[in-house]
Amino acid sequence: MIAGLFVVYGKAFAQLCRQIGKTAEADAAMQHVDQMVEAIKQHGWDGDWYLRAYDFFGNKVGSEENEEGKIFIESQGWCSMAEIGKEEGMVEKALDSVKERLDCEYGIVLNNPAFTRYVIEYGEISTYPPGYKENAGIFCHNNPWIMIGETLIGRGERAWDYYRKICPAYLEDISDLHKTEPYVYSQMIAGKDAFKPGEAKNSWLTGTASWNFYAISRYILGIQPQYDGLLINPCIPADWKGFEVVRKFRGATYHIKVTNPHGVSKGVRRVLVNGAEVADQLVPVYHSGEYDVEVIMG
Repeated sequence: MIAGLFVVYGKAFAQLCRQIGKTAEADAAMQHVDQMVEAIKQHGWDGDWYLRAYDFFGNKVGSEENEEGKIFIESQGWCSMAEIGKEEGMVEKALDSVKERLDCEYGIVLNNPAFTRYVIEYGEISTYPPGYKENAGIFCHNNPWIMIGETLIGRGERAWDYYRKICPAYLEDISDLHKTEPYVYSQMIAGKDAFKPGEAKNSWLTGTASWNFYAISRYILGIQPQYDGLLINPCIPADWKGFEVVRKFRGATYHIKVTNPHGVSKGVRRVLVNGAEVADQLVPVYHSGEYDVEVIMG
């Protein structure tokens, strides 16, 4: 997980350095990022998903070799967000493994199989009952990492499906099971190995709201603030006809209308601002006023 995070924010740091003219520092940062990417490919890949870690004794954690806890969500999320091995198919394989092994009716569980005995090398995560908390519970704040990964390989249907499973607005029909307030995210939802799967616990005590907003606004709806403007790059279910967003950005208001006439999940043909086409899907920065943005997918 930490290695993937290093790559994601190492790239962001290098981009910032270039923006402020520190090219040498950006180049040096990217050398470290590239080294980390190769280290993950060599030592952090288990064949069908990314390893979680190595323990103190150098043994793999989150590997097919393990008896329990073979796969963990965190490393699949961050390494997919970092697009490590994307060209070689590693991201797609890892996310397919998430779907097969971690996904369930109520969200994506943290690990699988759940621990049924105490593992002294792992400590706390193996002390909880199966399906709860860090032992294969649905830890909501890391589900958006998988949503983002899915959008990066163009799978809008799957990203949207994961979003709906933990978003309170879509859980009213199971409120008697879910239990917690219908207007707030919970830290965790009991996973598929629990006594009562789908029952939520610890509402408010989570960073899920911010992460899910980040996932839906920047990656599913695809309105991404950049240093030089707004990049429009949605990844949505193919059967969506479109959507509209009002985005306030650096003193201006953008009325964004996205249409999907060809029924695609990802891909933008044209972006127009007040009727004039702009290049590279990037809406320029305007420091005041209101602007109509038309986005045509295809």
